[in-house]
Amino acid sequence: MSTQRVYLQPHDSRWADDFSRESSVVASALGRALVVIHHIGSTAIPGIYAKPIIDMLAVTGDLSLLDERTPRLQALGYEALGEFGIPGRRYFRKNNSAGERTYQIHAFQTGSPQIARHLAFRDYLRAHPEVARDYETLKHRLAAAFPNDIGSYTDGKDSFIHDIDSRAAAWTERRA
Repeated sequence: MSTQRVYLQPHDSRWADDFSRESSVVASALGRALVVIHHIGSTAIPGIYAKPIIDMLAVTGDLSLLDERTPRLQALGYEALGEFGIPGRRYFRKNNSAGERTYQIHAFQTGSPQIARHLAFRDYLRAHPEVARDYETLKHRLAAAFPNDIGSYTDGKDSFIHDIDSRAAAWTERRA
């Protein structure tokens, strides 16, 4: 059991500014290894409660070039965790001085289906606020059930996320 506390808070409009500020710092550190960086995760969905952690999706043209830049991210306080369970991903996390997670970077090489999946999920929830509210309700229920177990909280979202991934992919395809 993971003992990291699960804490949800109302959407904060400052999260977009936090993303903008931190993504600029990350982009400078990654230089030519970075193609683009996106704000993803619940903090990128207006109007819903979220853990106050800014998720960033970094797209690189070459994972080996990004790997060479890892020390630059570490110098900014990021912990490099490699693929961390998802093939082709580079995962980085940063905590504040109190040891609370503040930022996460999920980096993939151009062409990875994970890029489209993350962006479709975000865009689908932005376009379907009723589904976003269902997601928020699930997160509240899981946070109440597993207040000190981030692993169980995350696992409890899996089937909902897979369902939304399927719906979001079909929705994105229809819009194309």
